Amino acid sequence: MKPKVFIDGEAGTTGLQIRQKLEPRKDIELVSIDPAKRKDAAARAALLNGADVVVLCLPDDAAKEAVSLITNPAVKVIDASTAHRVADGWTYGFPEMMPGHREVIAKATRVSNPGCWSTGAVALLRPLVAAGVIGPDYPVTLGGVSGYSGGGKAMITEFENAADPTFTKVPYRIYGLELQHKHVPEIQKFAGLHVRPLMAPSVGRYAQGMLVELPLHLALLSPGLTPADLHAVLAKAYKGERFVEVVPLDRSAALKSLPPEELNGSNRMRLFVFGKADGPQARLVAQLDNLGKGASGQAVQNMNIMLGLPEAAGLE
Repeated sequence: MKPKVFIDGEAGTTGLQIRQKLEPRKDIELVSIDPAKRKDAAARAALLNGADVVVLCLPDDAAKEAVSLITNPAVKVIDASTAHRVADGWTYGFPEMMPGHREVIAKATRVSNPGCWSTGAVALLRPLVAAGVIGPDYPVTLGGVSGYSGGGKAMITEFENAADPTFTKVPYRIYGLELQHKHVPEIQKFAGLHVRPLMAPSVGRYAQGMLVELPLHLALLSPGLTPADLHAVLAKAYKGERFVEVVPLDRSAALKSLPPEELNGSNRMRLFVFGKADGPQARLVAQLDNLGKGASGQAVQNMNIMLGLPEAAGLE
């Protein structure tokens, strides 16, 4: 019997993309709620408890409510919201995060899908912290740019709906000026940092695709540390990975610029190390689709692992 998958919130940006990836597949059964019954708690609860895997693409409070409606212990849940990212009892859904983490996800019944900024940040930071290259007390600063779809419905409206009072034509702007970006707690926890990282995000006038940046003063980390040393740690951590590529130093050195949209529509992520061979600084960058490896693609990857299906099914 095919496993049943229910996307609660399939009409949202992430939900739609997950549905598009799952609809052509013959190895699962995708179930949906009658649009007229979306607010019918009993009908929704029946679907939540009758599925093998539930993918939550909801605001935080609605995601918590959905979990409270699940009484069937056999149901596996993937939550794409922020609600459970650092919650006890939930497994962080970044399969490449560390050796053996796929096996943890495979056995889990509650998996929190990482945020888009967090996927890039943790991918860059965790191997360096684990290797002792970056100390857990180092004052990390993260920056970068995302397409406006990363801000959800409100930001999409702001950039796309000319009739809305929030509509803007600005080509680029910074945000998160209160320094309380919602992804910071998960970045700190899963990168292994003791000090809260400083997040400096920005958004461009394009729909999707992102760059997450980690600038480093190498002399503050370790005497004699080079960009090649950083690259070696990352290359070892992600050796053999299908979806995470550490770009060779010579390819990075040949680049004059790096666009954020190159990996759109994929579940892939590229990690770059920029800097002079003997220079005192390095600029590490993760390039990914904020709606792919940063959201829908990663959710499907986690679902495949949890159901024991080929990890790349529906993603290539």
